[in-house]
Amino acid sequence: MQFCIALQFASNVRVPPLDGEFRLFMKYDKEIALRRTFAIISHPDAGKTTLTEKLLLFGGAIQVAGAVKSNKIKKHATSDFMEIERQRGISVATSVMSFEYDGTLINLLDTPGHKDFAEDTYRTLTAVDSVILVIDSVNGVEDQTRKLVEVCRMRDTPIIVFVNKLDRDGKFPFDLLDEIEKELKLSLHPLSWPINMGKEFKGVYNLYDSSLNLFTANQKSTEENTVPIPDLDDPILDAKIGERDADQLRDDVDLLQGVYGPLDEHKYLEAKICPVFFGSAVNNFGVKELLDTFIRVAPAPQGRDTDTRHVAPNEDKFTGFIFKIHANLDPRHRDRIAFLRVCSGRFSRNTYYKHTRLEKEVRFANPYSFLAREKDVIEEAFPGDVVGLFDTGTFKIGDTLTEGEKMQFTGIPVFSPEIFKELVNKDPMKTKQLEKGVNQLTDEGVAQLFTQHDGHRKIIGCVGELQFEVIQYRLLQEYGASCTFVPLSFYKACWVTGEKKALEDFMRFKQNNIMKDKDGNPVYLAQSEWFLNTERQNNPKIEFHFTSEFKTAMKD
Repeated sequence: MQFCIALQFASNVRVPPLDGEFRLFMKYDKEIALRRTFAIISHPDAGKTTLTEKLLLFGGAIQVAGAVKSNKIKKHATSDFMEIERQRGISVATSVMSFEYDGTLINLLDTPGHKDFAEDTYRTLTAVDSVILVIDSVNGVEDQTRKLVEVCRMRDTPIIVFVNKLDRDGKFPFDLLDEIEKELKLSLHPLSWPINMGKEFKGVYNLYDSSLNLFTANQKSTEENTVPIPDLDDPILDAKIGERDADQLRDDVDLLQGVYGPLDEHKYLEAKICPVFFGSAVNNFGVKELLDTFIRVAPAPQGRDTDTRHVAPNEDKFTGFIFKIHANLDPRHRDRIAFLRVCSGRFSRNTYYKHTRLEKEVRFANPYSFLAREKDVIEEAFPGDVVGLFDTGTFKIGDTLTEGEKMQFTGIPVFSPEIFKELVNKDPMKTKQLEKGVNQLTDEGVAQLFTQHDGHRKIIGCVGELQFEVIQYRLLQEYGASCTFVPLSFYKACWVTGEKKALEDFMRFKQNNIMKDKDGNPVYLAQSEWFLNTERQNNPKIEFHFTSEFKTAMKD
């Protein structure tokens, strides 16, 4: 079996006809090889969503790239489909976009950059096979960048770095590389190199295919601006960028080649090195070179771990997991969409699959592919694809679908929130709307709902203040429910498990601090780190869990 799987990576090996199980394991290899599923991550304002727009533009998915923050351009970013995103000029939810480019089907996930929405980004990274990290050449490495890269490093996710905003005066390129390597603990490998920066920016030299890409301000990069220069001693280089800059480029490239040498694609796929490109997304410069190289070197869909075994992408039978839920994607229809990452086999429309948590059969008449809020019904999907499933409340983050096998994909936890506020209904006449809205919005997984007194007291937990503003706004705009939030001085939420009597006694003594999550699991809200440590010492028969993955451990 392993022999057959390995053959797909050796394009020069001719595979003989296979029978039985071996043939089944090969039947979807062609579809898998044509797909790339990745996320774009960055600190806010580094140019992530702008880069997303330009990638869509090259893929023909859109005709005009939208501006994230511009009063002059009325078209908003395609990936910023929520009204509050358009008003605030930031991304607050992961957007899913699929398009074709040069014979490759690309599944692109544009993630929120703001730290208050980091949990959405963390879970999105479980559904992709690689990432493009956008670095602002002016500001360099920033706080949110460090956290996102740490998650990628924990998962050994391959990273390509795009240094953006070269049309502005930023940090010296060699200094910037040193900063990225030191701060993010990444081993870099430049595949393009800038010629000056800011007002004197003339373009980049593409080390990967030995070509010069000339930059002209306020003009789109075209093939006419690309000049093949395999030999940097060619006088045409002096003619194109001037003798001084040509000599500097020769020195820089000579140093780069001496330090880095040719790209080892296997080390990139193993997340040991990170290719680096330079450009200006807002000027559409350097984006095509990034995309062309990406589809050549980025990994095809990879396997995933479950609580019982590892699932390979080219297995015959379908498996997949829910990594995101979004309520009211289209406010006119009050629809609720669950986003499914296909992990193996073929997903087919109107086919029954096993919902492993509920142990029930489900089928989907209208599964969707997405371009942000625009969606098209699809007949089938393959590993790496992201499918939108109409959901009536059946799904939770991390739910698994199979063709009958009992398993649960792992590594998709819900984290303990950091900020807690009590939800207060300002309009008792809209209580039903508020209940529905709170339940649906917290099902999305970014905010968590804890209840007390049979659900009459509701506490929302988030990782950032801005989430409360988004919830309040969406409750009013999408459900017509008005509310306010009262801050609470809790330090951390901990799921508690343990010996039955010890747990019952603890919950009785600490009833003012005991809540229930949406699944009815008991949760202890600690007032401070000292209180938490004290309770852990005083209650050795009780375990305090900081993520929801304890549920998987309990099943084992």
